[in-house]
Amino acid sequence: MSELPEFKAGLVQAIPSLRAFAVSLAHNADRADDLVQETLVKAWDKQSSFEQGTNLKAWLFTILRNEFYSQMRKRGREVQDTEGIMTARLAIHPGQQGRMDLEDFRRALALLPEDQREAVILVGASGFSYEEAAQICGCAVGTVKSRVSRARTRLQELLAISGEGEYGPDAISSQVLGSGVSG
Repeated sequence: MSELPEFKAGLVQAIPSLRAFAVSLAHNADRADDLVQETLVKAWDKQSSFEQGTNLKAWLFTILRNEFYSQMRKRGREVQDTEGIMTARLAIHPGQQGRMDLEDFRRALALLPEDQREAVILVGASGFSYEEAAQICGCAVGTVKSRVSRARTRLQELLAISGEGEYGPDAISSQVLGSGVSG
């Protein structure tokens, strides 16, 4: 059995990443919170099966992913929001360009097939290696690499991004930030 304080601290530290992953799977903040809570309860209950020295975060992501798919099987088919009608009702108009860009990204991410979305979030947003993501998804490393590549390509198409120059702050923001730096 793992050390209780260390295990508990690891659970608490993983909550933001777990929630982000859960939101990407569930597309609903309340369901995501329920998924995270269920994941933490299961992890706490099964902490004796966690091998100390292995990746706790990957173990938790696997529990969360398995719980999500178990719930999906129980609920049967879910209503698809392919045109974003329900999402639009929940959207708040952002006050800054970055928030608008983030909302565009979220919409584009939601349009990806589930396997690609999951892979790009695990590798791109959650910081897992391809090997760790493959273990979480229960597939080959090459499969994860392919899913991430296809997801990135599709995101670029959906967001009409043509090159690296379109990432990061715009020209005006760059000038403002650059003017305060002394050489």
